[in-house]
This record gives sequence, structure tokens and C-alpha cells, in this order.
Amino acid sequence: MSRHAWIDASAGVAGDMLLGALLDAGARLAAVRRAVDEVLPGAVALSVAEVTRAGLRALKVDVEALVAAPPRRTWRDVRALLEGSGDALAVFGRLAGAEARVHGIEPEDVHFHEVGALDSIADIVGVCAALRDLGVTSVSAGAVALGSGRVRTAHGELPVPAPAVLELARGWRVCGAGRHELATPTGLALIRALAVRCEELPPMTVDTVGVGAGGRDTPGRPNVVRVVIGSPDAAPPGAGEAVVLEANVDDLDPRLWPGVLAGLLSAGADDAWLVPILMKKGRPAHTLTVLCAPERAAALRARIFRDTSTLGVREGRRSKTALPRTFRGVAVAGGTVAVKLGYADGVITQATPEFEDVAALARRTGRPEHAVLREALTAAAAAGLTAGSPVPPED
Repeated sequence: MSRHAWIDASAGVAGDMLLGALLDAGARLAAVRRAVDEVLPGAVALSVAEVTRAGLRALKVDVEALVAAPPRRTWRDVRALLEGSGDALAVFGRLAGAEARVHGIEPEDVHFHEVGALDSIADIVGVCAALRDLGVTSVSAGAVALGSGRVRTAHGELPVPAPAVLELARGWRVCGAGRHELATPTGLALIRALAVRCEELPPMTVDTVGVGAGGRDTPGRPNVVRVVIGSPDAAPPGAGEAVVLEANVDDLDPRLWPGVLAGLLSAGADDAWLVPILMKKGRPAHTLTVLCAPERAAALRARIFRDTSTLGVREGRRSKTALPRTFRGVAVAGGTVAVKLGYADGVITQATPEFEDVAALARRTGRPEHAVLREALTAAAAAGLTAGSPVPPED
């Protein structure tokens, strides 16, 4: 069954606040601790306590560092720590991209200060583990309050919203909604990497609600994040969640791309394609894009790193609606060609001969591909495999 989590960040968001909300909603602290210990063995301790924020009860999570001097970490260091942690890796990928753009450097050269500290790694790994423990299959969030004023960071005093927060906010609805820093880079990166859309509370049957507390208790303004978890209304047939993986590559021999795309498709990608682009200094390059089911994202991401020269993979969630499909074979001279049928309510909407079958038959018979394709289309029409016709029963 699908289970949806909606995040109310109208008072702001931070990693520890979101983790507190998910634990308050029923995620097991033991499961979160196990996940964090796998990434940071013996480095941090998690504790929780009930607190009030402007009169509202909430759960506060504290992360205690057990090492005296945590090292500064590059994106490469963090990526090595999180290898195999798909969602957590995607969150830090967002952070690395935002920090790189803000400072005008490559993602590989980013040194994490606040976001690279042990507590931030624990927050991100913990949130992803809590979502898994709660059985959440999709996430969305409302508009995010960013705050105003100024804040002290490792780079000195910066305006609020901080530059990395504004970078992460691109394409998302936000508001100021108060003084101080209300959204941290870690908190906003979690929303941008995990949430499939920005929306008001969607129609659902509510199972549980969790409230997570921030450190500051502001009179008259509860400093909390709320998470609402429940069963969403039935989606249209074929609707579901998908992951988009992207990488810009400017130094791969172009003769290798057909094999890369074929390998990704054979490894379970729903689709994979290239778009020519111009990178900085006018360098020609390609954007590789892979569309896949969420459970295949980690394996396909690893394959992209293995088969290309990229140093980073962007990742985002999308909602996807696909027509149901089936195949029927049609006889042509020298063999059979499969025809892919897309349909809705039992009526064919698309009928397309599989080109791999066409090409294989053309090679086998020595005929031109266009002639075999034309014959397959004619045979499909004669068999009633055309748009508007009912889907024929299985043979």
C-alpha cells in the first residue's frame, strides 16, 4: 500500500526538526540509531525529549558528538560515507550543488562546514531511515518559511535567507514569515531531494501526525515542523512515483554513449536519453538523463558512475502516469514483429511495432528496415491493432 507524508514547513525547517517530527509520528528510534551508526560508527549519540514551543507539545532531537574534533569533509568524503544510502546521498548531492554554485566552485571542491558536521549527517541519514521505517512511499511539502535578518556562519555574517538556502529554494514556494534563520540548508535540501511536489495538504486518510521542535522557543510562534502521514486518495491507473537521475558529461568518447544507454535500459531504467549542451567556457557536452522506479535508483546511479566519467549525479523525484501496455505479434514476410499497445479503459491509444524486431528481421532477410516497418504497420492495421480499437484478448 502507498503511504504519503506531507511536511508542514510553514514555520521553517531544519534537519533535526524534521527528524523529530518523524520520530513523533511513530518511527522507531532504534531503527534510526542503527542507520546512523552504520554511517558514523561510534561518532554520535541521539537522544529525544518532549518540549513545548509557544504552548505546543513537540519532540526535540539532540545529536551529541562523541569525537572531539570532527574533520572538515569534502563532497567526495561525504559521498564515500554515504555510499549505498540512496536518498541520503541525493540530499547531500543537493547541498553540494548549492554550495558549489554559491561559491563559484566545482562540487568536488566543496568543503562542508555546518552541513558537513556530524549532526547534519546524522539528521539526514536519520530522516531517510525514519521514512523507511514508517513505510512512507511518497513525500510532498508546502511552502517553506525562510526567515529574515542575519546569521553567523563559517563564512562570516550572512543575510537570511542564507545564499545556499536561496539556491536550494529555486523552483519552490517560499516566504519570509518571521525573524531569524527559519530554514537551514540541511532542512531545505531534505525537502528538495525527497518531496515530489510543493502543495497544500493533499487529500488523504490521516494515519498519524508528528511534531518536531527547533531549538528556539519564540513566544507566539511555535518553532515546529509537522508531518502528516496517511493513505492518499486513489491515483489514476498507471500513476506513481519515479526518480530522475541526471549528469553532465563533457569528456566521454561519444562512441561509448550507445552502449551506456543500452546498459542502463538493460539494468532496469524505464528510459534513458542524451541532450547536447554547452558547459562553461563553451565546452560541448551531454546531459545524461535516466528515468526509473525509486527502488532501482541506487543501482542505476552506481552504473552511471561506473560507465561514465561523471563526478556527480543529480537526483529528483517526479510523479509519473503511464498508460498500461501489452504486446501482440503480427506476421510479416520472414517472421513476426511484436506490436506494443498502449491503452486506456480497454481501448487502444497507441500501436507501435517494436523497432528492435523490425531491425532484426531486416538483417535476417536482407530487406530494408523501412520496408519491414511498413509491412508491420499494415499487418497491425489488418489485425485491428489501431488507435480506437478494443484491445484484443491474449492468444
